[in-house]
Amino acid sequence: MKKHVKDSYTEQAQILTQCTLNGNSRLFGGQMMEWIDVTAAIAARRHSNRNVTTVAVDSLEFKGPAYANDTVLLTAKITYVGKTSMEVCVKSFVEELNSEKKLINIAYVVMVALDEFERPVEVPGLVIETEEERCDWEMGRKRYLARKERKNDPSCT
Repeated sequence: MKKHVKDSYTEQAQILTQCTLNGNSRLFGGQMMEWIDVTAAIAARRHSNRNVTTVAVDSLEFKGPAYANDTVLLTAKITYVGKTSMEVCVKSFVEELNSEKKLINIAYVVMVALDEFERPVEVPGLVIETEEERCDWEMGRKRYLARKERKNDPSCT
């Protein structure tokens, strides 16, 4: 049975505290990566109704900083599915007190659904309803094919 993109949509919010900051009072990149991984996993679990594991971070692009006491909002949705894998786009924003949002990070995380023996298992297809979702799907397919090509390239081992 296929699922809609909106079925996987996930949000996570954090207020930055001292334990999440580096020596320059900015958000640790590694902390952001942890939040991205968790948010992506929740979206993938919602899509697959399975436990999941991270198999790749296709890209992770820091576009701006976040500072002490900032609210960081992460949003995630499924953009592409293969047989057992799901690509999740996670966007991170600093949310101002007036609710304005400034994009600070975009990541594409590949998750695989697991059966009860922790083996990859087939995931539902994805229902594409909007032009934005169609564009996300096409770009996700290109990233999927590029990952496959890199995996099979002997010069990359």
